[in-house]
Amino acid sequence: MTEGDAAPAAPAEQGSRNLLMRVLAAVVLAPAAIAIAWAGGWLWALLVTLAAIGLYVEWLAIVGLARQMRATVPGVAALAIAGICLVAGRLDAALIVLAVGLVAVALLSPERRNWSATGFLYAAAAETGSVLVRQDTASGFAALFFVLLVVWAADIGGYFAGRGIGGPKLWPKVSPKKTWAGAIGGFFGSLAVGGAFAAAGAGKAAPLLALGAFLSVISQLGDLFESAVKRRFGVKDSSHIIPGHGGLLDRLDGFVAAVVAAAILGFLRGGADGVGRGLMVW
Repeated sequence: MTEGDAAPAAPAEQGSRNLLMRVLAAVVLAPAAIAIAWAGGWLWALLVTLAAIGLYVEWLAIVGLARQMRATVPGVAALAIAGICLVAGRLDAALIVLAVGLVAVALLSPERRNWSATGFLYAAAAETGSVLVRQDTASGFAALFFVLLVVWAADIGGYFAGRGIGGPKLWPKVSPKKTWAGAIGGFFGSLAVGGAFAAAGAGKAAPLLALGAFLSVISQLGDLFESAVKRRFGVKDSSHIIPGHGGLLDRLDGFVAAVVAAAILGFLRGGADGVGRGLMVW
């Protein structure tokens, strides 16, 4: 075999290894996430709070503020205290703490304060939205499980459709690897989730299909948003904490966008105590 023959095999081998790492990580993390989501309560709020803190820290690293304690400490403290408030069922107190945290981050950041404040808002929205969707005792788990499956289906469908079909790029300046085929594959994967929930008797078919489609688009926009931020600062991965996936931001970007959109929609229809019902019952 010549050197020229061997060269093309290297990217393929690396791609196969990366896929294997992604699958192994998913096999471990997905059941754990579902189990904690099922348990709900303080356990889910704790996981969400830790994830929100991780998202904020990774965001600061991306924008070049990882070592700026004046931006890191007040943001992390506010997210942690807000998590405690959410565990206690005090959404009002959590929102006040997060508002104070936002002001502190904006005022104390020595530079790029708009970016640090945006990162804090991103993490705070992820924390609040994730807890609100789950806390509905009647439909919270179903709603959260629906959001998780839609995001995963969009990710998996996009990955395999993009690699298998290829074709025109979706937005090459922001995400060179994403294709229209991948976006469409992810969209239809999310429709399958909506159809499966309807077939299982979880709700009416038309609203669940529409909800799946809506959250799929939002999830993919969230993915593109995170890619745009990383592209702006010349960063490939937010971190390397998850094998094959990069960092928390890389793994949760679509979920953050989807769960925040789901929380807003559910809140508008069901109020603070009925976000899950507002999302799933039509």
